[in-house]
Amino acid sequence: MKRLLAVLICVAVFMTGCSEADKVNANISQQADYFECERKITVYNARTDMIILEAEGYMSISNNNSGELVCTVKTGPSQYKKNYIYLNDYTMYVVEDITGTHTDPYHYKMYFHTEIPVSVETKP
Repeated sequence: MKRLLAVLICVAVFMTGCSEADKVNANISQQADYFECERKITVYNARTDMIILEAEGYMSISNNNSGELVCTVKTGPSQYKKNYIYLNDYTMYVVEDITGTHTDPYHYKMYFHTEIPVSVETKP
């Protein structure tokens, strides 16, 4: 009986330790990992204040041990693309949640901001 009471007290203390914001942040992160949130990633060169890259779509992001931002994008009902964005001392990124309604839930855009045009072919 004492053990049960101790467990219930621990659970009550643990549950009250989480704020509403903590719960919402965990839920939003989980939704993004299930490709339910549209995001926009903007990568900046911190030395020049120039935008290097922008990407939009239903994506899950993470960082790996190689200094890269791993961006997995859903492009179809069971189709995904995995992109790597290299990060260093002079680059930073911002991720925005831009969830809204779209007729095409698998759309995906990438914009490279360079002085010399980059030739990239994309296929739906």
